Amino acid sequence: MAGSCRMIDEFAKDNLHGRLRRDRKALLWKLDGLSEYDARRPLTATGTNLLGLVKHVATVEARYFGEVFDRPSPEPLCRWQDYNGNDQWATEDETRDQIVGFYRRTWEHSDATINELPLDAPGHVPWWPEPGPNTNLFAVMVHVLGESNRHAGHADILREGLDGRTGVRPEYEQQIDEEARAAYCAKIEQAARSAAPIKA
Repeated sequence: MAGSCRMIDEFAKDNLHGRLRRDRKALLWKLDGLSEYDARRPLTATGTNLLGLVKHVATVEARYFGEVFDRPSPEPLCRWQDYNGNDQWATEDETRDQIVGFYRRTWEHSDATINELPLDAPGHVPWWPEPGPNTNLFAVMVHVLGESNRHAGHADILREGLDGRTGVRPEYEQQIDEEARAAYCAKIEQAARSAAPIKA
């Protein structure tokens, strides 16, 4: 029985870790081919931007797979108590290469934590309210995967708004057919209008 539990744990860890790796690559791909301005500029009313999403997710990983398991990230981070949202955008002094490099180095540190600890390894998240601060690697992996997946989805929509490019991986990207997209959107618009007629 113990052997089968270990097999299930390894399967769960490998599966979660594989999906995390997939989402990391998808998020970085959304920067591919963009100008410095388009990578950095606010694309929503709340200032969400593509390079800021990468910087934020890197910071999330560094904290959760670092200090939560008493394995502090080698990257300089402000104290979590001093968080002010500055990980969600790039200053004019930060280069894209610096932020991408930070994210990639964070992967290495996170992967070491994931590889070296069992799923039930205890962790402590001081910024989670009671009764949640005491947790384990499994819960943290699920949480970070959710964060990464959510922000990769944000990035997908932001990139589509910039130049129409979509997809999870470059090998699945298809040539943009503007005419087909316009027809598809027109069909959805017509269905929306029919379901909720606009009052004159």
